[in-house]
Amino acid sequence: MEIMKEKPRRRSISELLDWRCLTECKSIIAGNENSYGEDNFLKDCDKEPETRRRKRSGTWPRTRSLNAPSPFHKFGPCGRIMKNSVTVMTIQDPASQRLTWYKPPISVLVIKKVRDTSVLPPFIQLVTWLIEEKQMAVFVEASVLDDPVLARDPRFIKIRDRLHTFRDGTDLQDRIDFIVCLGGDGTLLYASLLFQQSVPPIMAFHLGSLGFLTPFEFDNFQEQVTNVLEGHAALTLRSRLTCTITRKSEEGQPGESSTTLLVLNEVVVDRGPSPYLSNIDLFIEGKHVTSVQGDGLIVSTPTGSTAYAVAAGASMIHPSVPAIMITPICPHSLSFRPIVVPAGVELKISVSPDSRNTSWVSFDGRNRQELFHGDSLKVTTSVYPVPSICAADQITDWFDSLAECLHWNVRKRQKHLDELSDLAHSSSNDTLDSLDRDS
Repeated sequence: MEIMKEKPRRRSISELLDWRCLTECKSIIAGNENSYGEDNFLKDCDKEPETRRRKRSGTWPRTRSLNAPSPFHKFGPCGRIMKNSVTVMTIQDPASQRLTWYKPPISVLVIKKVRDTSVLPPFIQLVTWLIEEKQMAVFVEASVLDDPVLARDPRFIKIRDRLHTFRDGTDLQDRIDFIVCLGGDGTLLYASLLFQQSVPPIMAFHLGSLGFLTPFEFDNFQEQVTNVLEGHAALTLRSRLTCTITRKSEEGQPGESSTTLLVLNEVVVDRGPSPYLSNIDLFIEGKHVTSVQGDGLIVSTPTGSTAYAVAAGASMIHPSVPAIMITPICPHSLSFRPIVVPAGVELKISVSPDSRNTSWVSFDGRNRQELFHGDSLKVTTSVYPVPSICAADQITDWFDSLAECLHWNVRKRQKHLDELSDLAHSSSNDTLDSLDRDS
C-alpha cells in the first residue's frame, strides 16, 4: 500500500518575511550567510504568530523608505522645475514611525464592545491588571458601571469604585495618555469619534467579528501592553477627514458652519428614503468636476478603503498612502469609476439645483442628517490622525488583515502538470487534438 505523504503547509507572506528578517539578522551576528538552515526556518514558522510578532515588535530592519523617492528636478538638457517660495514639507518615512513617551503614561481609557458578554471576562482581567499591577488611572464609559452582568461579578465589584467615568469626548481631552480597545473595528471608530482633535495612541485587541483594524490577540496581553508602555511599538498614522456642513441661510446665502466632524473611515452622501436618484454636484478645489447620479457617493480615507468603499467596487489603499478616495454608489453610468485624489485637496459636495430630492449624509455610520438644496459639505484631510499601534509593522499587519479578514486572493491551487494523471502518462509530442481523437 502506498503511503500518502502529507503536503507541506503553505507559508504566508508574513511568515516568509519573518524568515528573511531572521536570516539576515543571524547571518550578520554569526558572520556566515549560510548559518541559518531550513530546519530552523520551519521551526520558527511553526511557532505561534504572537511569539513571532513579539520577536520582531516592529523592528524590521528596512533598507528602503515606504515613501516614493524624491523625483529628479531636471528634465533633459534645458527643462527643470521652477523654484518658488512655497514651503517644502518633509514627510517622515512611515516605516520609521515608532511610539515614544516623553513622560510615563498614567491614565488609560478602556473601550469594550457593547452588548457582548464574551468580552466581559477579558475586560475585567485587563482593568484589574492595569489598576493593581501598573497603578494606572483607568477610565471607562459610565454605562459600564451600570451593566447588570458586571454588577454581579465579585471580581468587578472589588475594582468598581476605583474606575473613572466621563461624560463625552470633551471631558477626555488632555486627560488620557493611552487607549485600549476590546472588540471589533467599531470600538476603534468610537475612539476616533470621542477625540475630535489629538488622539492618544490606540492598542486594539481582536475580540469582535471582523477585526481588520484590531491586530492584537488577547492571549498574553500583559507582555504586549508592557511592551507598548515601555515604548517598544511601531505606529500606523491613520489619516482622518475633516467634514464641515454649511447650511443655507434664510436669505439663500451660505450661512455659518453648523457641523464639523472628523471621520476615520468615510463620509457617505446618499438618497436616503427617496425613490429618486441622487443628483449631487462634486467640486474639487472649487472646480466643478462632475454630477453624481446614482444612489450616492462615498468619500473615504485609505483606512476606509477596505470598508464601505471596497464593497462598492473601490480599490484597497494602504493606510500610509496620503490620499482621498471618491467612490460612487451604484452610479447610473457604466463609465463612472472610483478615483483617488491627493490628500491635500478640498472637496465640496452639494445637492444639485436640478435634483428632485434632498440627500442624507452620515459620518462613519453615525450622526446621520439631511442635506437640503443650498447646503454644502466640505471634506479635506485632517491634521489629527489616529495613531494605531502595530502588532508587527505597517506592512505585515495590513497584509495579514487582508488575508485573514477579507480572504484576499484566496483560491484553490492550480494543479501541476505532473498531478494530472491524463497528461502525466502521455508523451511530450501529444497534443490536445490527438488526445481528443483517442478518446
